[in-house]
This record gives sequence, structure tokens and C-alpha cells, in this order.
Amino acid sequence: MESISALTKKLSDYLTPKQIKQVEKAYKFASKAHSGQYRVSGEPYVSHPVAVTNILGTFGMDQDSLSAAMLHDVIEDSGIPKSIIKREFNKSVANLVDGVSKLDQLDISSTTEIQAENLQKMVLAMAKDIRVVILKLADRLHNMRTINFLGRDKQLRIAKETLEIYANLAHRIGMNNVYRELEDLAFKTIYPTRYERLVSAVKKNRGGQKRLLKKINRSIEKKLLEQKIPSYIEGREKHIYSIYRKMKERRRSFEDIMDVYALKVIVDSPENCYKAIGAIHSLYKPIEGRFKDYISIPKSNGYQSVHTGVVGANGQPIEVQIKTQDMNEVAENGIASHWLYKSGNKSDSSPQMKARRWVAGLLEMRESYDNSKEFIDSIKTDIFPDEIYVFTPNGEIIEMAEGSTAVDFAYTLHTDIGNHCKACRINRKLAPLNASLESGQTIEIITEALPQTSPAWLNFTVTPKARNNIRNYLKKLKNSEAKKLGKKLLDSSLSAVRLNVKEMKREDLRRVLDGIGIRSLNRLLEEIGLGKRVGNVVARQFLGFLKKGKTIKKDQVVPIEITGSEGLVVNYATCCRPIPGDSVIGHFTADRGLVVHQERCKNILSSKKDPSQCFPINWHDNLERVFSTQIKVIADDEPGLLSEISSSIANSGTNIESLSASESTPGIGEIVLLIQVTGRDHLAKLIRKLRRMKTVLSVTRIHDQEMRKVKTLH
Repeated sequence: MESISALTKKLSDYLTPKQIKQVEKAYKFASKAHSGQYRVSGEPYVSHPVAVTNILGTFGMDQDSLSAAMLHDVIEDSGIPKSIIKREFNKSVANLVDGVSKLDQLDISSTTEIQAENLQKMVLAMAKDIRVVILKLADRLHNMRTINFLGRDKQLRIAKETLEIYANLAHRIGMNNVYRELEDLAFKTIYPTRYERLVSAVKKNRGGQKRLLKKINRSIEKKLLEQKIPSYIEGREKHIYSIYRKMKERRRSFEDIMDVYALKVIVDSPENCYKAIGAIHSLYKPIEGRFKDYISIPKSNGYQSVHTGVVGANGQPIEVQIKTQDMNEVAENGIASHWLYKSGNKSDSSPQMKARRWVAGLLEMRESYDNSKEFIDSIKTDIFPDEIYVFTPNGEIIEMAEGSTAVDFAYTLHTDIGNHCKACRINRKLAPLNASLESGQTIEIITEALPQTSPAWLNFTVTPKARNNIRNYLKKLKNSEAKKLGKKLLDSSLSAVRLNVKEMKREDLRRVLDGIGIRSLNRLLEEIGLGKRVGNVVARQFLGFLKKGKTIKKDQVVPIEITGSEGLVVNYATCCRPIPGDSVIGHFTADRGLVVHQERCKNILSSKKDPSQCFPINWHDNLERVFSTQIKVIADDEPGLLSEISSSIANSGTNIESLSASESTPGIGEIVLLIQVTGRDHLAKLIRKLRRMKTVLSVTRIHDQEMRKVKTLH
């Protein structure tokens, strides 16, 4: 058990006697509160808060953080209210203790909905005071150091939670010492045999590696001394879990993982970091693609350093990191280094300011997600991103997650730029919006006056901000489109009995809406458009509440017209693939709204008689889109057949979405094409053109249900 005297001695290196006295007071308060309480290990419970405070003392945290660490379990375990802590100490200490106590109650490994709620609480706690998370990480670190006293099931739950959330959180805010230890402790707990084998392999390999590093050390020290660059060099062994992760990712054995060790060169200034790189490259051949400048472009957690990879003796690759002492402190302790109370560092690039911006982004994200799983996935993605750095045409550096696309980039610049993004140029050349970006590229976004947001963007965007904004826009758009469609459907049903919502008295409309149990006409129209309510049924409810005594007959309902511009709320069935000119009918489903089928489609025969499921529709004369349909071409199987047919279709102004070819009988080829047409007239012209080809034997329009058994309705 760590003693309070050893702790106060450590704190005297940077705290005043008055500040230390507050921490000692917190220790006495905690000792009294936890009197008679013991840990599973058998130690007095107060040993835990002392250990957590000691960890924070290593980071050089302020006296309020240290006092809160001493007291972090007194609310939960001893029932002491926050008000007493505020009275005995101060508001800051009380808020920190309360924040950590609330995080202690979170079970991040529970069900999806509870997990989402708990992660939201964690985001709120971080937003109020980022020190809460530093305290929580220190608490988790000590609990992981003593996890062997718990039962196996509890060990596994806590270790998995640590690996998935807390280790990554420590990395995200730059606390790399904590991150590495948490990962190794969790790995050791989950896979003890694998851990021991790797430790043994590293130990066995250590002797030869140390001799190699020592030799490289001496040569670099000599070179830097010659160039009058003050420095010292440390060797660093990569932590066990990072080696294991690399083995899994590369599917290699330990013997094939060569970069297990790294050198850290500490110099006195940023300028000398670059001079040192030149000196090292004059001694050892640099490995192409391994140079990274995190001084000019710091990582999102404030990390700064210059990295290079060189070929050492015997062809051994060695990673070398060059940084100043201040950079090294930030690299090890991240947001906990140079705490604001010490230096007043409010630089925009400081770890603290970067962390505050990141948490503000999480808060914004929290407000926008309806789906629990999406929120969890976004949080986890955002906690631990790999980064790339790209440029705007003006030369501004933009930091993004690895795998980001031009659409992600557009939303990073501004939500409006993202919503209006039409195309992009990468390094001055037109490129697809879904192209993955790489560090060093210059990205230009081309916008349109009208919004261009597409549901397809969700298939390739990776950043939470982009995906969140796309979903929000589509949700608003869908609601707007649903409202328009709902109005059409309701007006059509009411017209059969000569009712019109516009001509209704306000009190009559209110009586109907109250009777239906919905707050507004707009919401009612949205629900009709989304298929959650049926226009015919709602029209009957109108008649009932208005006591009109009329009935709506099926043949009295006026068909609505489909223009093709209804957007997300009208879908076209893939089982029969209706196109303009076909006789069609609308079928309602709760999940897809109105789905347009051919009237003769076998999948809706049983539903056609039910007015609550089907609705008469017509095609508008001037449609604003193309529609997909399938054709089957039977032809002599000659060389160049596919090319000839594809060219003929393309030359007629028809797009091919997909095609498949097979040999139905020897010498006879069968080609099935999914094409885009404007209607039956367009399709008929294309079929006539194909039939005129010498090699073509027949061309027919087909439906999916003719190709295979249909398992679902749509």
C-alpha cells in the first residue's frame, strides 16, 4: 500500500505547502469515510484513492484534481452528499467528485440502448470538466493493476470494456503512457497465455536488439555532437498489445515483426528536430514513406514529433522519433501535461484546447442521433481515428480521419458546402466523390446552388460529422416530401365525398385531429406520406368525427399522380419494376411508405382488395426521372456479342446498370440487362432496335419474379 507520506513528498516537487495541505485534508476525510471498508484484495479501501491520487501526481495535476481523486468514491460508497464536499473543500472539488461518481455508475458493456445513454453521460461529463475523464482513467488504471483479485467473469467484462473504450479514450486525449498500460493489462487479462508467450519472445529477442540500438545510439550521439545539437537518446520497446495487434493485422509471426523497438531523440528546439533528421539520414538510409512531420501538423490530441524510419545494421528497420522535451511530455501524458492552471496555455493547438474542441463536437453529435447503435458506432469511430492531412486550394491544412472521402472533406469545411457538394477536384483533376483521400492532396469542392445530398453518400462517408449531417438533411427532406405526398393521398380520398381540408373551419379540423390523436395537420400528412397511416382510413375518420354520415366507396377515390419527383417517400418495386405506361397501383408498407407495383404483379394480388393497403395511382404526363427495368436478349453466341449489344444500347441514349451473360444452349447466348428508360415508349424503341440486329434471335422484357422465386414482397 502506497503511503500518504510518500505521496506528499512527490507532490512537494510542484505544489505549495498550502496546496499539499488540501490534499492531506482530503486523505483524512476519505480515511474516515471509508473506515471499515476493504477491497477484494483485503487492503483497506482508502489504499485505492491514495493510489489513484499518486497516479495523478505523476501527471502533475492540480490540487483540486488530487483532492477529488482522494474523495472520488465517498459519494457512492459512503453516502456523503456533494453539498458536504463543497462545504469542506470547494465547488470545483465537489463537481469533480460528483462527475467521477456518475461515471462509476455507467456500464458501457451493457445493452445497446443503455450503452448509448451511458456514453452520452460520459460526453456530458467531459464537456463540463475534462479533468473528470483524467480522474476516471487513473481510477481505471489502478483497478486494472489489481484486477487479478476479481472473479474471472468480472475480469473479462472490465478488461474488454477497458480495451474497447478507456484505452482508446486515453489515446485520443494523448495520454499514451496510460493508453499503453491499459492495453497491455487488458490483453494480459483476456488472453493470459498469448500475453506470456509474447513477453517471453520479446525478452528472448531483447539482448540482440539492445546491442544493435546501443550501436546506433552511439553513432547518432556522435553525429549530433559534431553538429552541436544538444540531445539525449532513449530506446523504447513497443508495448505488447501493439505487437500483437500488428501480428494480427499483417497475419505474421513474431519473428516477422521487425520494428519492435524505436529510438527517441530529445533535442532542445523545434529547429533542431529538423537538423537532427538530416544528420540521422546522413548516417542511415531512410525508408521511403516513413517520414512524418507532426510538428508542422500536430495530431488532433496535440502530439508533436518528427518521425522517420531508417535501415540499421543487418537491414533491421528502426523507427526514430525526434522531439523536444515539452513535446515528449505531451506525447506521454497528453492533455494531463502542462495543465492550464500551471502555464495558462490557451494556444489553439494545445492538447487541452484540441480536447475541448473534440468534446464540443461529440456534444453536437449527441444531439442528432435517433438510433442508439449509430451513436455508439460514431463515438467509437471518433474516439480512435487514424489521421490524414489534406489541403484546401488556399493552402489551409485540414486534418481528417483515414479513409475520408471528398464528401467527408466538404462537410468538414462547412455543412452547407457538404449539402451542396456536386463534384470535386483532387490535385486539380476531376475525381469521384467517393474516392479515398490521401495525405498531401489538395481538394477542391464544386458546389451547386440546389442541395445535392444523396442517401448513397452514407455508403462511403466515414466521418461522424458527415454521416450525421447527411442523415439530418435526408430526414428533413424525407419529412418534407412525405408531407407533400400525404396531402395528395388525403385530398384524393376526401374528394370522393367532396371534402377539402383547406375549406374546413379551424375548430372542425382541431376536433378531427384531437379525435385521431395527433398534434398537427403537418404531422398527420407526414405519417400518411410515410405509410404509417392510410389516406382512405384517415378520410373515414374525418367523416366520423365531423358526423357527415357518408361513406367512401373504392371507385370514388381519385387516383393520385406520380411525377417521379417524390424522392425518398415513393419507392418502385423491384419484383415487377414498373415504368411509365404500365398500369400501376400503390401499396403501403410501414417501413417503406408507398411502393409502386404493376397492377398485375403477383406479389400484391391478395392486397389489392384492401383499400387500407392499396391505392389507385396514375403516371403524370411529364415525368422527371428514369426508371429501371430488365430485358433478356437471346442471340447467336459470336465473338464481340456483348460489346455489340452494349454499344447499341448506349448509342440509343440508354444507361446500363448491370448485365449478366450465360450460354443457354450450345452456340446460343442469353444476356440479361438492367437498364434505365423513361417509359414504355422508350423501351419499345430500344427493343425494336435490338431485334433488327442480325445475331439477335429475341428480346423480351422480364421481371425479377420470372428469374427467381421472390421471398419478400419488395
